[in-house]
Order: sequence, then C-alpha cells, then structure tokens
Amino acid sequence: MLKQTSKFARGATACTVIAIGLAACASMPIPNEKIAVARASVQRAEQAGAPELAPVEMAVARDKLARAERAAADRAAEPANRLAEQADVDARLAEATAQQQRSRMAAMEFDASMQALRSESMRSTQSNQ
Repeated sequence: MLKQTSKFARGATACTVIAIGLAACASMPIPNEKIAVARASVQRAEQAGAPELAPVEMAVARDKLARAERAAADRAAEPANRLAEQADVDARLAEATAQQQRSRMAAMEFDASMQALRSESMRSTQSNQ
C-alpha cells in the first residue's frame, strides 16, 4: 500500500510540475504590440533616410524585425519579444545616425558657403583699393 501511495504522489507531483511549466509558457503572450512598435520605428528610420545614410544600422534593424516576426509566427514568445525590442532600438539608432549625417552635411555646406562669402568679400575689398 505504501508503494502505491508513493507512486501516486510522484505521479501527482510530475503532473503538477508539467502543468506549471505549461502555464508559464502560455503566460507570455506573443508580443504583437512590440512588433508593431518596431515596425513603425523601422518605417520612421526609412523615411529619415537611414537606408542611404546609416545602411548598416538599418540592415540590422530590418533583420531583427524579420526574425521577430518569424519567431511570433512560430509562437516563440520570448525570442519574438527580445528581437522586437532590439529591432526597435536598432531602428531608432539608424534614424538618429541618419539625422546626424544630415546635420553634418548641412554644417559642411554652411561652412563652404561661409568660406565662399569670405572669399568674395576679400575680392571685393581688394578690387576697391
């Protein structure tokens, strides 16, 4: 009788552990909202010119977004969640890098314009003397 109770207790414990494990897996939903946020960040980066001005960062963001979408389709919530968050951060980095590059180019154009104005001013001053 003691052996039967022992087997029953082990079986019940095993079932409880399995049920808790399944509940834990089911408790993390597929991060559709995070994927949507990452997708929006990638689109903003594309509109900011990141494919041309920050191609490496943009490629990384797109890759992680695609991997997050595949993980979500496979119902792998944890990798989908992690990859969606990383894709969002990478897309924001690509957008910021593109903005920085545009600002740098604008500053260089401004410096060139100022230099041209200085040169023209010097020529005007020298020809009037």
